[in-house]
Amino acid sequence: MEQNIIEEKLPDPDREALIVRLQTEPTEQHLWDAVVACQKLPFWTYSGLPFTYELHRGRDGSYTKELWIDRRENSKSLAWSSVLLAFAGVRNGKITVKRPKELGDIRGISYIYALFLRFGLIEAAVRVDGTEKRQRRTKK
Repeated sequence: MEQNIIEEKLPDPDREALIVRLQTEPTEQHLWDAVVACQKLPFWTYSGLPFTYELHRGRDGSYTKELWIDRRENSKSLAWSSVLLAFAGVRNGKITVKRPKELGDIRGISYIYALFLRFGLIEAAVRVDGTEKRQRRTKK
């Protein structure tokens, strides 16, 4: 079994190496390693709302399989099983997605969409006007 060598704060080259490994070998373990490595980083939903996520540790010291989404004052939990449901549709190659619901009718899909976009598992579709939907919007 592959040992999870990820600590809470990884230097960017290590994080990028894990994402590249996920892109070249899209396995559940590689997805988990990327999720662990990218916690507390800023993400943006399809509509441009900022969020971060964090993993909590269980009694044995290992991470629980639940992502805690922090978008405002309150955190929401996102079950690992929901992430895996969406991952099943993209693990055979990068797909172009027009909107998050194309990944499936899954609870928390707008957050999963943002993760997969950053991990390079999906591409955002080009809109009719020829511009791409950006993951991050700049504030005015």
